[in-house]
This record gives sequence, C-alpha cells and structure tokens, in this order.
Amino acid sequence: MIESTIKGVFNIVATPFDPGLGIDFASLRRLVEFQLEKGSPHGLTALGVLSEVSKLNIEERKEIVQRVMETAAGRIPVIVGTSHAVTASCIALSRDAFAAGAAAVMIYPPPFENPTDEAVLAFYQEVASAVNQPIVVQDYPPANKVTMSPDLLAELAERVPNIRHLKVEDPPLMQKISAIRSRTDKYQIFGGLGGVFFLEELQRGAAGTMTGFSFTEILVAVYTAFREGRRTDAERIFDRYLPLIRFENQPMLSLSIRKELLYRRGAIACPALRRPFFQADEGMQQELSWILRRVGIDDPTRKLVIS
Repeated sequence: MIESTIKGVFNIVATPFDPGLGIDFASLRRLVEFQLEKGSPHGLTALGVLSEVSKLNIEERKEIVQRVMETAAGRIPVIVGTSHAVTASCIALSRDAFAAGAAAVMIYPPPFENPTDEAVLAFYQEVASAVNQPIVVQDYPPANKVTMSPDLLAELAERVPNIRHLKVEDPPLMQKISAIRSRTDKYQIFGGLGGVFFLEELQRGAAGTMTGFSFTEILVAVYTAFREGRRTDAERIFDRYLPLIRFENQPMLSLSIRKELLYRRGAIACPALRRPFFQADEGMQQELSWILRRVGIDDPTRKLVIS
C-alpha cells in the first residue's frame, strides 16, 4: 500500500504565479520535476499552508491537484491539503484529491466558534467516515486558532482508524512529539516549520518532515544519514546548512525568501506572491547571496552533492 510509504521528507509544493498573479502551470510542472530531479524527496505535499492555499479558489485548488498528480505520475506519493472552513467543502476536496490519485489528505480543523475537544473529534470523525482513506492531521494553531492537546491527538488516533499520520507544528515541538508518542503508538509523526528543528524531531521519534524548504536534498541527506545510524554525519550536514534553513524560515518573510530561492534555482519563472504578503527588501536579497556563499552553495541551480 502506498500509505506505508508516507514517511521521510515530503516537500510542500509552492504555487507559482505569473507576473499578473495567475497560476503559472508551466512553472508548477517544472517545480515538481525539479523536486524529483534535484531534491529526491520521499513524497510531495500539494496545497499546504505555504502553497498560499488560502489565496486560491476551489477551482484553482482542483486544477493544481490535477497538474501535480499528472506530473508526479505515480513516481512518489502525493499528499493534498484539503482543509476548508466548511466541512462539506473539505469532504468534497478530499474526495476529489483521492480520485486524482492522492496518497492521503492533510486536514486541520476549521476555525470553530467553540473549539472544544468534542467538536474537533466530531469533525474528524465526520470527514473520516465520508472518505475512509488516509488522513494526515495537521496541528497548526496559527491557521485556525485551534489548539489540540496530546491527549486529544492520541484519542483521535485511537478512535479513527484512517488517521495514522500527524504533522505537528505547535511549539514546543519536541516536547509535544514525545508527549504524543507516550500516549499512542499509532501515529507516524512529521515535523514542519521550515525544518529548523528537523534533527531534534528525528531524535524524538519523528517519521519525517513536511516543509517547503527550497533545498530539499539537504533534508533528505540529513534524514538518510540519521536513519542509517550515521548520527555524526546527520549532525554535520544539518549544522553546516542550518544558517540557510534558519534564514529561509524567517517569520513573515519565509514565503518571499522561499520563492526567491526557487526562482534562483530555476524551478519557477517568477517569485511573485498573491496578497497579503510581506515583501522582502534589497537588503534581504544581498543577505541571501551572502548566506549561500557562507554555506558553500556557489551555484543554486545545481543539485547539491552532499557527503
């Protein structure tokens, strides 16, 4: 089953826009191929938060899923974000994603007026009964103002058979991973938040990470070394590139920086973002070149050879 392959480094696919802010589907196809060629991720995640999914309408979301699936062509599993404020729309998007070939859907709870544990449980049970296929629970309070405790997340895994994957983005990350793992063994847990704590998440038992970090091959190298028991190599690789990981994940500017790097890498034709967004200034452009030089990336268009 493809579900069993949902572990490792899943790159979150950015949504490329043209200068007029329409979706650049040619760049989207190029970006998927770029990730497969240069990043070698274990999977892709379409329509994550940093895919600017909140700025897309329903038809755009469906079209993006179709294009990503067509380009990936079954070579790696693809998870699709199907969160929506309306439960019926979340279910419809999830069904469409599975019909297109998704390995799983990733969902965070809608912004409830009264976000009790019972409301969260009822929501996931309703969605799970309607799709009956793998669901990744996304624990990311900034997206919906819903905080899910380790007890609640463990209860979800115990009650809903098709919930076996969890993306934790609610700091303190490492403590929460340990707390969840002490309560249930039914989850494959993923980190996120730009990969800044990827090594520590792995140390706490994470199965991988889902992030849009623009140099996927770095995270793949860390993961591979760690899983092979080469902990010193994993630490060395992670520490070498940590200045770049940290810089890219700046609050408010992370997506501007990420798209600029994807543009510099030749993966997309234009680094434009839809509003609202925070525009990086000229100083950031210079700092980005400085960071790349510091970590030894002379030509960002090439696949890094990491050893």
